[in-house]
This record gives sequence, structure tokens and C-alpha cells, in this order.
Amino acid sequence: MKTFLELLAPARNADIGIAAIDSGADAVYIAGPQFGARKDAGNPIEEIARLCSYAHKFGARIFVTVNILLRDDEFEEVHRQMLAEQEAGVDAFIIRDMRICSWKDISVPLHASTQCAIRTVEDALRYEAAGCSRIVLERELSLSAVREICKAVACEVEFFVHGALCVCYSGECRLSEYIDGRSADRGECIQACRSMYDLVDGSGKLLLRNKALLSLKDFNLHDRIPELAAAGICSFKIEGRLKSISYVRNITRYHSMALDALVAAEPEKYARASFGRVYGGVEPDPWKTFNRGYTELFLDGKRGKWSSMDAPKSMGEFIGTVIRVRYRGKEMEIGLKPASKGLELHNGDGFAFAGKGGVIGFRGDLCSSNTIVCKAVEGVREGLSLYRNIDTQFEKELDKNPARRELSVALSVKVHGKWNIDVTASCEDGREFLSPFKADLERAENRERAEAMLREQLGKRSLHYNFHVESLVSEAPGGALPLLSASTINSIRRLIAEDLDSIPVKAIPMASAAGKAPSSTKKGPEGDSTASGQPKEPLMKSKYCIRYELGMCPVHQGAKESGPLYLLNNGRRLALHFDCKACEMTVTREQK
Repeated sequence: MKTFLELLAPARNADIGIAAIDSGADAVYIAGPQFGARKDAGNPIEEIARLCSYAHKFGARIFVTVNILLRDDEFEEVHRQMLAEQEAGVDAFIIRDMRICSWKDISVPLHASTQCAIRTVEDALRYEAAGCSRIVLERELSLSAVREICKAVACEVEFFVHGALCVCYSGECRLSEYIDGRSADRGECIQACRSMYDLVDGSGKLLLRNKALLSLKDFNLHDRIPELAAAGICSFKIEGRLKSISYVRNITRYHSMALDALVAAEPEKYARASFGRVYGGVEPDPWKTFNRGYTELFLDGKRGKWSSMDAPKSMGEFIGTVIRVRYRGKEMEIGLKPASKGLELHNGDGFAFAGKGGVIGFRGDLCSSNTIVCKAVEGVREGLSLYRNIDTQFEKELDKNPARRELSVALSVKVHGKWNIDVTASCEDGREFLSPFKADLERAENRERAEAMLREQLGKRSLHYNFHVESLVSEAPGGALPLLSASTINSIRRLIAEDLDSIPVKAIPMASAAGKAPSSTKKGPEGDSTASGQPKEPLMKSKYCIRYELGMCPVHQGAKESGPLYLLNNGRRLALHFDCKACEMTVTREQK
């Protein structure tokens, strides 16, 4: 039995969701009007319906996020909104509050959000028993832990493969609320992990100044997708519901091609979870859209350099080293030693480097492979590593040459009598439709020419339909094909597409059936247990460790015990705690 693999892409709005599907996504997750974990990414029900209508043409799915901590007084409105979204055609809800599982009139599957902090077999079994047909795992897990969880549950298991990383375990961060009163649990995160901090020891000695000490690189498991699939993951998720359409197009195509390669390598074992093939578009490149550098985090069960403390914003691709700086009035000319021979820079490209205050960016006015002329920028010097975080040519290509997704159709043309043509269309998703036509037919003197014209005209692409004629078989009395005008054949093509469009696509069933009947209305684990002697409600709990990142770990790096460490930010003092047995770090308010 084949395992169906799903690429799940983010969408800030319906247009970006459609772009994700065109680029190869099998499913898209998006917020409705309220109650999603990205407060600034809400969408009206009408837009949800429009996205569902487009996705379902390919058997692709739409998931709506309801993944914040809900107040009791919100439940009536949440219920009303979910019913409206269900009516609009959504295929699942991504939830955090398990009380939703008790609503019998919500009939579509429920997925336990990554905000549920599922990182143990016990957590996974609890959410499955609560009624979730899918669980979304923590990103900080090792491959062996992923494998263990997948083996223990019958439900679908989803795992992130790309995007920004929260430094803490998902759903367990209170830092934003503490600093600014805006809660990440309510979709209002201020991204305090990207802020600048000073690091001091117990005596007040300054160890580091003005570094983004809690900022991580971005996740990228493109090369590990085969291992994750073998471990039992069926849905591969891209983070980024606030990202641009160019980002979603690029990164979705990047990972879709990886899934296609896996399916092609093991066709008896795997298949994609939706229909259609992607044509055209730009060769994807993950370095050309927003990134802070990439990491595979803890997938191998080992620590590494995960921090982007010098560059909490997008740096982009490394392009070379500055070898010359010349000032010409208010302008400067930067001489560059390119990182590669084929490097091409374009006028208007965006560049970045790590400066004293974090990432410093600027635009190039006149650019060649080894020279950039721009307005004078403080901090540029010889020996500086330079990056490009906006490739104007790449962005233009993504915009003017978007990918197009089409369904393969086999046509059978049968001529009988003097005026009758029957065209049977068989689509890859199993739909089949016979369309009869009447026309005043003349016998074509050249059968090969007539068939070539049929094939060419019927195979033309239409902006309004998403079908691609993969094969054509013709049959006529005595082997004589009719002579049809191009306009007649075009009308036949249009009517065939309309007929196929009128038949709903039946989505491919995923790895499991719906979740078990609810056995409890309790929420999932809140993650409030910590090592002995530590505060029970930290502001943040993380697999990431500042001591390890700075070479100060007494366990893995043989460093001397450092004593108390604190983060300073705008007059606030945050205490760091290190549970070396669990290999975790927590951030708390300073204990007076």
C-alpha cells in the first residue's frame, strides 16, 4: 500500500494560497477572520471559499488555523466561525484547544497544532485519543524521536521542513507577553527572540554586548525528506504565514521538487497527496528569498551552531568579500572578490552585512559581478563578508513567470456517421466524461496532418482551465479523420474542459482515518514541568543553549561552570537556567 506524501504550504491570503498550489503544494494552511496564531494574517470567509474552490480542482486541501489559547467567552464565536469555514469547504482545522474536539457538528478532521508542544509518545497518544486525526510535532526533535512517535500512533504525523524557528518549544513562550503585554499564545508575538541583549554574569561582568542571543537560523530539511518519510511523516510543512508571495512560490517549488524526486525514486512506496503537474516557473533557490542562514537543528540528535545572533534578519546568499572601498562624494564604490565565477549582480539588488547593530542593508545602484556603486554606507570595509538578500532579477522572474499546475487528460476522439464526433476525456484523478459533438464533417485527405492539427489545437493551454492533453487516440470509419477548422476544435476543447470542471475531484485519502472518538475534553500538555529547583513557569524553555553556542558548556565542551548568567534588555533582567541532564535552557524573570 502506497503512502501519500503531502507538502503543506503557508498562505497569508487566498492569492498566495493559489500560488502555493500552482507551485506544487498538496495542501495550504491559512487563517480565517480570527483565532489564528498570526493575528495580522486573517482572511474573510469569502476568501477562504475562493481558495478552497481552486485547491479542490487538484484534490489539494485547505486547513484553517484555530491555534491560539481560547478564552471561555470566545467559544461561541469560534464555533460559529468554524461552522462557516466548514461550509466554505475547508478540509481540516489546526487546533490547540482540545475542547473543540467535543463539537459534533465539526465534521472535518482536526489537527493538533505544533503549539500543543508534542514531543513525546505520551503527548502524541493523548492528542490522538482526544480526537485529532493528525499531530504536528515540535521542531526540536531528533529523527529517532520522530520515528518513535510515528510508530506509536495510528494518526497522521506532520513535521516542519522549512522556515523560521522559535527559540523555545512551541506554545511555551511567555517572553513577548512579559516584555510588551502581547501574548504569543494569542497571535500577537513581538518576536522578542530577535531582539538585542547583553549577556552578563552573576557579578555583573559584561560578557557580550548587543547580540541577538535568542535568535536562531531558519530550518531547512530539504535533504532529509526521504529519511522523514521513512520514519513515518506524511505531511511536510513550510513555515511562513506572513511571508510574501515570491517566498512561498520559491520555497514551495523547492520542496515540491524534492518530494517529486522521492516519489520517482520509490514509486511503489510513495505518491503525492494531490493531482496535477507543475509546468514552467523559475528554478527555485532557497538562498534567494528571506533566510537567516539554515540549520537542521537537532534532527541528528546532536548540538550544532544554531544561532543567528549576529544576523537576526535576512542575510541572504553569500556573494563575496570586499577588497576595495572608494568614496566619490556621497557615493561609494565597493570592489568585490566574488564567491563564485558565475556570480551575476543586478542594478537595484539588496545587500547586507553583519554590523555592530545587527544586519545592515543597502541597495546597489550600479552593479556588476565585482563592483557595486551605491550611496555611502557606514561600516563597509575591506575584508567584510557581503551578502545579497534581494535578487531583483530573480524576483522579477518569479513574478512574470509563475509556475502553472495542470491535470493530465487522455482524449479519445471517435467519428461516426457524417456529423457526429464523440470525445471521451479521462483525467488523471479518475474523472471521465463523454462529450458528443455535431459538425458538418469533410474527410481529410491527409490523416497525419488532420491528427496533428487535432492534437495541436486540443492540446493548447487555456488561461481559464487547468488541463494538459497528455495523449490523444482517434478512430474514424475507414481510418479517415474529419477535417475540422481550428475554431471548431477550440470550441470542442473548451467544452471538454467545462464538462470536466463540472465533476468534483475526489481527494486522495491520506495515511489514516479520522481520529478516535474524544475520550477527554482536557487540553494537551502545557509543558510546565521543569527540572528540580527551577521555576515551574519559565518565560521560555528551549533545546537551544546559549552556553553551548558560546563554547561555555561544561558537559559537551569541557568548559568551567560559569555560574549565573543574565540577559539584559531595556532595563529588564532575565535569568538563564541550564538543565544539563535534559540538555535544556529556560529563561525566567530574575528571582530576587
